[in-house]
Amino acid sequence: MSNGAGRPPEHRPRTVSAPSIPRVLLHALTTLLAAFLVALAAAGPAAAAPPGDDLVKVFVVQDPARTGGQLATLPSIAAAVLGDPARADEILRLNQGQTQKDGGALTGPGDQLHPGWILRLPQDASGPGVQLARDTSGQGGGGSAPPGSGQPAGAGTGGGQSSTVLTIPLAAAVALLGAVLLALVTAGIVGRRTVRAGWSAAGRALGRLGEPARRRRRLAQRQATGRWFDADAESVRRAYDALGEFAATDRAPERAVHALSVDPREVTVWLSPSETADAPWTNVDGTRWRRPAGAPGPYAPSGTAQAAAAPSAACLVRAGTDADGRPVFVDLSRLDGVLSVTGEKAVARDVVQNLLAEIARTRPGTPVTVLRGAADAPPVLVPPSLRQVPQTGPPAVAAPAPARGTVRAAASRRPLQGLVVVAGTPDGREAAELAALCGPGGAGWTGLVYGGSPDAHWHWYADGEGRVDIPVLDLKVTVPA
Repeated sequence: MSNGAGRPPEHRPRTVSAPSIPRVLLHALTTLLAAFLVALAAAGPAAAAPPGDDLVKVFVVQDPARTGGQLATLPSIAAAVLGDPARADEILRLNQGQTQKDGGALTGPGDQLHPGWILRLPQDASGPGVQLARDTSGQGGGGSAPPGSGQPAGAGTGGGQSSTVLTIPLAAAVALLGAVLLALVTAGIVGRRTVRAGWSAAGRALGRLGEPARRRRRLAQRQATGRWFDADAESVRRAYDALGEFAATDRAPERAVHALSVDPREVTVWLSPSETADAPWTNVDGTRWRRPAGAPGPYAPSGTAQAAAAPSAACLVRAGTDADGRPVFVDLSRLDGVLSVTGEKAVARDVVQNLLAEIARTRPGTPVTVLRGAADAPPVLVPPSLRQVPQTGPPAVAAPAPARGTVRAAASRRPLQGLVVVAGTPDGREAAELAALCGPGGAGWTGLVYGGSPDAHWHWYADGEGRVDIPVLDLKVTVPA
C-alpha cells in the first residue's frame, strides 16, 4: 500500500486555490479612492472644469416626455442649479432676446421655455443638467452649444470653427473611478470574503465622504427658500385669490380646498375626493385640479361678499416647495385641531418654525403658547410679531367627539384662534392640556407638535434632507431652514 508521494505525478491530487490579493493592496486601493473623493469634494462641483474665456455654463431645456410631463421654468432651473429660485432674473438677463435654434427667443419672465432651448447660466451654477459649452456669439444664449446637444460647440450665431468640449461631471468621475477599482479588485480576488468586506468598506467610506457636502448644499437651498418666502408676498395674494373661487355662492356650495400651489404659469388645488371643479380646471389625479394662471375659475366673482368670506376664514401657510420648486400652501383652518410632525427632530422643528413665520407675516398678533414636551427636543423661537402668552390651566372641555383620523374628507373649517406649540412628544399632563385647547369641544386653538401626538388629525414625516411627507395630500415638500 503506497501513499500519495509514491504515485506517478499525473495521479497526484491537485489543489486549485482561488486567486488572492494581499490585504495591503486592497487597503491601498481603498485609500486611493478615499483620497480622490476628498480632493473632488474639496474642489467643489465647478472646480473640476472651470469655464475659460470662451466657455460658458448652459442648461438644455428637456422635452416634457423625458421629465414626467413637466416643462422646466426659469424659477425651477434657478432652484436646481443656483439653489435660489429668486435668481431666475439672472438667467433671464443672460438669455433675453437671444435667438434659439427653433427661431424663438426668451423675452420675459413669463415666457414658456421650449424643449431644446439652450440657456446660458451664471458661472456659479452647478448640479444636474449643468454643461460646459463654447460660446462663439460673444453673448451666450442661443450661441452656446453644449456637448451632446447635436450642435457642435462653436456653431453658434457667429460660428466659424468647430470644436468639441468634453466635460466630466463629478458623478461621472466618481463612477469611472469606482468602475476601475471594481475591475481591479474583481480580477484579483474573485470569490474571497475579504473582497466583499473591503468593497463594502469602500462603499461606506464613499457615502461618508459625500454626505457632508450633499447636506451642506441641501441646507443652503433650504435657507435660500426661507429668504425667498420672506420677500415673496405676490404668491400669497394669488393663493388667496384662487381660494376665493371656491367660496360658497348662490349657485354652488363652498368647495373645501385643503392645499394649493401657484406660480406665474398655473394654479393647482387639492380638493376632497368627492369634489369636482368645472372648466377651465382640469383633473390631474383625482384630488388635484389645475388651471392656467390667466384663466380664473367660474365660481365666485371677484369682489363679492361670498368670495371674501372663505379667504378671511382660511389660514394659508406655505409648507415648503414641491419637486418643481413651486410654493405649496396648506390651509391650517382645515387642520381639525392638531398637526404632528415626526421623524428627524431638527427638520420637524424647522417645519413648525416655518409655519410660525408664515403666520407672523399674514396674521401678526396671533397668540401663541409653548409647551415643553421631550427634554431633548430642539427649542422653537416664537417670532416677535406673534403674541406669546404664558401657559394657563386647561379650560372647561365639552364632551369630546370621536377621533376621525387622517381623512381629508372629514376636515371641517375652524378659524385660527391661537397656536399651541409642543416641543417634542407631550407627556400626560401636556396631552390633556393640548386636547383641551385644540381637541374636539375644546377652545378652538390649533396645535403644532414636532413630536408624536396620536390625537392629531394631520401627521407629517420629516427626513434628514429637509423633505417632509404629507400623506393626506400624497405630497412631499422641501421645507425652509
